[in-house]
Amino acid sequence: MEWIMAIAVGALFMIGVYLILSKGLLRIILGTSLLTHGVHLLLMTMAGLKRGAAPVLSDGVESYADPLPQALILTSIVISFGITALYFVLAYRAYQTRGTDEIDGYDVEDKEANS
Repeated sequence: MEWIMAIAVGALFMIGVYLILSKGLLRIILGTSLLTHGVHLLLMTMAGLKRGAAPVLSDGVESYADPLPQALILTSIVISFGITALYFVLAYRAYQTRGTDEIDGYDVEDKEANS
């Protein structure tokens, strides 16, 4: 099972880096989102893919699942959602200002000269 997760994490990292290196803002945002999902899967895989009962003390249960990686990943999902929403707002504002979402050829000096 770890091999499948390793391949999935590698694929998410590969696609995420490819999208981040593109010129469109929307692709860059989607690339960062894919990278964070890859990190979430990596953390879950590093914690160990084991089966067990919920971490509630009861009689007869010998194997418990570790809740700490799940709590860290849940926190990371919430933070990455907020960051992605902020990126979308900034990209929309840049699109309104410039009329395109391409980041190639954008100079601050050119904008100041036109003002």
